[in-house]
Amino acid sequence: MSSRSVVLDAIRAAGTISRVGLIRATGFTAPTISTLVRKLINEDLVVETGHAKSTGGKRRVLLQLNHASRYAVGVHLDHGVITYALTNLGGTVVARISRPGAGAQEPAVVVARIATEIAALIDGVGVERDRILGVGLVFPGPVNATRGMGGPPDVGLAPAMQQWNGFPLGAALERLTTLPVALDNDATAAALGEHWTGGFGTATSAAALYMGTGIGAGLVIDGSTYRGPSGNVGELGHVCVSADGPRCWCGARGCVEAVAGPAAVVAAARSEPTTARAVGLTPGVRRPSVVADFAAISRAARRGEPHALALLERSARHVGVAARTLANLMDLEVLVLTGPSLATAGSVYLPIVRQELRACFARGTHTVDVRLSRSAATASAIGAAALVLESELVPPGHGPRPPEQVAGHRVRLTESAG
Repeated sequence: MSSRSVVLDAIRAAGTISRVGLIRATGFTAPTISTLVRKLINEDLVVETGHAKSTGGKRRVLLQLNHASRYAVGVHLDHGVITYALTNLGGTVVARISRPGAGAQEPAVVVARIATEIAALIDGVGVERDRILGVGLVFPGPVNATRGMGGPPDVGLAPAMQQWNGFPLGAALERLTTLPVALDNDATAAALGEHWTGGFGTATSAAALYMGTGIGAGLVIDGSTYRGPSGNVGELGHVCVSADGPRCWCGARGCVEAVAGPAAVVAAARSEPTTARAVGLTPGVRRPSVVADFAAISRAARRGEPHALALLERSARHVGVAARTLANLMDLEVLVLTGPSLATAGSVYLPIVRQELRACFARGTHTVDVRLSRSAATASAIGAAALVLESELVPPGHGPRPPEQVAGHRVRLTESAG
């Protein structure tokens, strides 16, 4: 592994640290640390920032990342909305925008639009192009072998994104932006974003429960994002909560997504004329996406509309049961609720999911801390940018990494010897 990455990661993790602190944190010799730090300062990646408190001798100079030296772009591609985030080297969001989603457009048309919108995001902040490390692009479903979207052959993608199955998304966006592109699942990215920004605290077993158009989960175990051999870890939406329930698009019956996901909630609201009128779902008039319809129901529930509230509470109970299954399997310490649908309905779901998780098997040893994300609407875009940052700042085996499919396309700064 690159000794340079080890030092960068130690500085990132500490916030501020002296050269002596780096020797202790990395195990490298003083001459090695001195050489590496000098090179990192010359590259403008690290700056000296004041002095540590005196312990009786000469005060030690403190080092920290130069957050303004490099940036990463995160893109969350979904049917209803495409969300963009530009973060600095420390992971702080410096700009974010949302634009219309993929809808029914052809993938090539959407990717061309994404490339244009990435350029507008960067230019709008005035960041020099050579300071951009790369683009993280995340979406519903796993990454396939051709660096595009695609699940198991007999399942594929959710109905709204079927036209993307097999499209070489990574290569197409790299060609148009001339930037390296890392791909991942949106729920996994949301978990990475929570881990990167401290949303999981010190938990060694944590998950992000993501709800947008569908339902998923991302797992961070012992500081590393867990994806499984095919990138299909965390498909919480396909946990069965009703053996005789409705048929899901995945082919199984009774999946929580089919019983209680956003699309199921919207369909239930539209099927009852009184409820549809109460929440503003005019017959024959549809919003751009399921997420937009679900948001209308959530707003009505927050106003106290009883039918809307009942629909969300029923959904939350099923989601809570699935979350309890996940917590029992993974011995979770922290569960963060995130995603655009929970950004609007989180106040209804949070207490019900908390109540369900009080019955976790490990409750005699520890509780499960259930929280709402501080950035639920943009969590996956932030996590997408973190994919790029992690590839630079975290040595292999020391934290969440981009999936193997993109290992050959990871962003690299100028490599130093050692």
